Amino acid sequence: MLSAISFVLVPHGLEKTHIIIAIFLILLGGIIFYYLDGYIQKKAKHTAQIMAMLLDFIPESIALGALFAYDYKLGMVLALFIALQNLPESFNSYLELRSSGFKIKKLLIILFLLSFIGVIFSLLGYYLLSENPFITSALMLFASGGILYLIFQDIAPSLKYKNNRLIAIGVNIGFIVGIYGNSFT
Repeated sequence: MLSAISFVLVPHGLEKTHIIIAIFLILLGGIIFYYLDGYIQKKAKHTAQIMAMLLDFIPESIALGALFAYDYKLGMVLALFIALQNLPESFNSYLELRSSGFKIKKLLIILFLLSFIGVIFSLLGYYLLSENPFITSALMLFASGGILYLIFQDIAPSLKYKNNRLIAIGVNIGFIVGIYGNSFT
C-alpha cells in the first residue's frame, strides 16, 4: 500500500490541491486514524484487524471510484494496489475472528459481504465525486495519511515505548516533510 500512497494517491492528490491543504489533509488522516485505532483497540478487541481494514478501505474505495471517472488506467493501477494490500489484511482479519470463536462458514459469509463495501463506496465515488476532482484529491490525501498511520502502527508495536501508536504519527510528519521539500523542486 506504500506504493499506492507514493505513486498514486499523493502525487495525484497534489495535482488538485495546494501543498498546505495537502499537508493538512495527510496529517488529519493520520490523526483521525490514530484516535479511531485507539477506540477500536479499547472497544472492539476481537475485531480490531477487520475494523482497521474497513477504516482504510472506505476512503480508498471512494477515491478509487472517483478516479475511474476521469482516469481509467490510473484507476486500474490503484485497484491493483488496493487488492494486493487487502489480501493479507483480510487473511489477518480471518485469523483474528477465527481465534475469537467465529465458525468458519459464518466468518466467510461475513468477509464476503464486507467485500461489497468497497464496491458500494467505489460506485458512490464514481457517481457523486467524478465531477469534483478537488474532493477526490482531498480524499486521496486524507486516506494516504490514514493508511500511512496504519502501515507503521503495525511496525511500531515492536518498539519498546509506552505510547507506540504516537510513533506512527511521526511517520506521517516525516512523509509530509518530504512532500513539502519536494514541492520546491
